[in-house]
Amino acid sequence: MGASKKESVEVEKREEKKDSKKTQPTKKEKLGTEESLLHKKQEDTATDYKEFSEDDASEDYKSAQESEAGDSESSGDEVHGGFHNTGSNEGLANEGQSEDSEPDLGGEESDSSEDEVAPRNTVGDVPLEWYRDEKHIGYDIAGKKLKKKEKQDKLDSFLANVDDSKNWRKIYDEYNDEEVELTKEETKLIRRVLKGKAPHGDFDPYAPYVDWFKWEDSKHPLSNAPEPKSRFIPSKWEAKKVLGLVRAIRKGLIKFDKPKEEPRFYMLWGDDASSSEKTGHLSYIPAPKPNLPGHEESYNPSLEYIPTQEEINSYQLMDEEDRPKFIPKRFTSLRSIPAYENAVKDSFERCLDLYLCPRVRKKRINIDPESLKPKLPSRKDLKPYPATCYLEYRGHKGAVMSISTEASGQWIASGSSDGTVRLWEVETCRCIKVWEFGEVVQYVAWNPLPELPILAVSVGQDVFLLNTGLGNEETQRKVKELLHVTTSTVLDGSGNKVSAWNWLQDDEHEGIRLQHFKTVYSVEWHRKGDYFSTTISWLQRNDCSFIFSEECVASSAIALTYRLRDSKAILIHQLSKKFTQRHPFKLHGLPVSAVFHPTRSIFFVSTKKNVRVYDLLKQKLIKKLETGLREVSSISVHPAGDNVIVGSRDGKLCWFDMDLSSKPYKVLKCHPKDITNVAFHRSYPLFASCSDDCTAYVFHGMVYSDLNQNPLIVPLEILRGHASSNGRGVLDCKFHPRQPWLFTAGADSLIKLYCH
Repeated sequence: MGASKKESVEVEKREEKKDSKKTQPTKKEKLGTEESLLHKKQEDTATDYKEFSEDDASEDYKSAQESEAGDSESSGDEVHGGFHNTGSNEGLANEGQSEDSEPDLGGEESDSSEDEVAPRNTVGDVPLEWYRDEKHIGYDIAGKKLKKKEKQDKLDSFLANVDDSKNWRKIYDEYNDEEVELTKEETKLIRRVLKGKAPHGDFDPYAPYVDWFKWEDSKHPLSNAPEPKSRFIPSKWEAKKVLGLVRAIRKGLIKFDKPKEEPRFYMLWGDDASSSEKTGHLSYIPAPKPNLPGHEESYNPSLEYIPTQEEINSYQLMDEEDRPKFIPKRFTSLRSIPAYENAVKDSFERCLDLYLCPRVRKKRINIDPESLKPKLPSRKDLKPYPATCYLEYRGHKGAVMSISTEASGQWIASGSSDGTVRLWEVETCRCIKVWEFGEVVQYVAWNPLPELPILAVSVGQDVFLLNTGLGNEETQRKVKELLHVTTSTVLDGSGNKVSAWNWLQDDEHEGIRLQHFKTVYSVEWHRKGDYFSTTISWLQRNDCSFIFSEECVASSAIALTYRLRDSKAILIHQLSKKFTQRHPFKLHGLPVSAVFHPTRSIFFVSTKKNVRVYDLLKQKLIKKLETGLREVSSISVHPAGDNVIVGSRDGKLCWFDMDLSSKPYKVLKCHPKDITNVAFHRSYPLFASCSDDCTAYVFHGMVYSDLNQNPLIVPLEILRGHASSNGRGVLDCKFHPRQPWLFTAGADSLIKLYCH
């Protein structure tokens, strides 16, 4: 039985060989089959590319699985069809094998992701450039070299790519030196990523929001704890740290490096000065270039340059400074020129100069002088202002010490050293009235109220209140009532009579005579016209009492008395009650003048060094203006009251902005000699100063209501015309109350009116 079985198997093998020989195709049949196979591959590649190029947004993972299942079925049919042609028995066997192998293939396709497969190359993170010239690329797990694949020619690789229908899916992996074929799922994933979509098709980017918290049955919030204090309070530690950094930056301890700007262009054939900039060495200073040699320094100069023996002997008789440094000589060739005799000496002197007398580089700055001047408006835009002399008032025989304008601007009064006070009409220069006192008139001041034509005149130790005789009968009756004195005594605190000042009736001049114990320097009226202050010279060193009345305090009628060593005194008088008061204030310095504030109950007292500002109602010092001048001579307050100008004996004028600082806003050095007086205009933005240099300066001074804008000060005109007398020039200047006109009083006994 065993032998019969073996024989039957051998017979079957022989029959199979015979059948295979019969079924072998000829050469023509082989060519036909190859052409049909190429045609079929091209059709398959076209269909695959069409499938992957379709942009179907509704494509998901299930459709991909269905397409894969269809492909597997079609491939199975092809296999079955191919094996049915060979034979029934073999086809059945092959069918069983294909059925058994289908799940294995599916498993291999599902597990073909590269994330789960470990790389074969274990070389690590080494650049592949190191293996460029080697025959291997890395090592495997066993430590054996992984040889590189032989590279095909470009022609062979091109033909292979043409024959391969799935060439567009293949990617070369340089690290493992192999080609990787992408699956359909991977290509779809890449296409979705390139389009900006989610990688997986089953992902829904617009899924409805699901609130995970259950709000219906909740009675309490998740957390009812109060906000911690650290969330709304700034950190003190950070504030200290920032403050320290800011202080260090301001002091210069922390410096920031500025980026260096490299020049785009530079001089190619520049001089040595540019080399220092290129090297960046700060201490490098190029040596001065010597002058180029002339004909005399040639080794073979012409005969006219060679001195004779007599000339050489005359050189020896000269001084070293006048003797020529180089005497030309003639040589037939360069080889016969000897070495320089003073080479060592010159090099030593050069080193000595560099050591003892180093050069210093001074940067020359070219600045246009016009650019340094402040940009000021044109004088034509600031008109009107006084510019030319229009009228002259002649009549005084001595120097005109003081002038004052009436409130309406129709009259002007002047006091002179000849002992007379004159009343002038402004437009006609006609002298209306003359008062004679026999002493030098120091100061004249007109009452600021138009209905009270009263003139205050300081002569020696007396102040006269005169009736000018202007106005109607009712005005004259009122003036005569005011200038009538009933009592003339003042009591101190103990009831004793004090004769420091007395109100007396003056029948000679039809007014009041107010006696002081020292010479009166100046008189200033209050804006209400009922009070005036007097500045007197040395005050006696005795204790004086003071009396305060409720009416005086309410109406700012507080008397100030400065009782210091070697000081002057400032008194305030009330005309309606013939009352004088004084109150002690400590004042470090000698008072020069005193001025009332134009709108408030504030009193300005200027000493030789500074200006003190007092509140008369609160009886206290408000501010101290530090002038920094040698000696203050005059003071004037702006009509708004926030700005003050101060003139000095050294020719400087200071502008103070009281809202800004206690130090001068501007200091103008305009006069070479002493400034005698300064004045503001009541309505126009003008102020002026006069000096002993026989000139008066007119300025434009605009004060803005906006506190952020500083005052504008522009010099306008220098008024000349007065002559000097005994070293004195212009002694006083006053503005017209309504017009942009300026009156000046000079030591040459003239009063001049300057108009626009």
